[in-house]
Amino acid sequence: MTKIEKTDADWRAELTPEQYRILREKGTEAPFSGEYDHTFEPGTYVCAGCGTTVFESETKYDSGCGWPAFYAPAGEDAIDEETDVTFGMVRTEVMCANCGGHLGHVFPDGPRPTGQRYCINSAALKLEER
Repeated sequence: MTKIEKTDADWRAELTPEQYRILREKGTEAPFSGEYDHTFEPGTYVCAGCGTTVFESETKYDSGCGWPAFYAPAGEDAIDEETDVTFGMVRTEVMCANCGGHLGHVFPDGPRPTGQRYCINSAALKLEER
């Protein structure tokens, strides 16, 4: 997959200020404030920055963490992960594999079958309902 590359001005023109803050500046929404925290309609979650499929509703669950949570990405090529050492913590950052947009973080305390909790910002997603 060829990564999308845009200028900062392009991203700012295409995204809302909140989407820009999260996707491009690695921000985080306040817990329990996001549009998709308690949404469980069938569909596909795509990156709000580029439209790439990143998660499916079948893997979404209510973790109680305050952000949309999934136990698996849509596919091996959907996301990239890297170590994040900001704020004095060591976490694994989750990014869209296509545009590099910050989606959230993954933690090893999720349900079966993966044991992973992908804790994702609502503003980084768009739900395409089925």
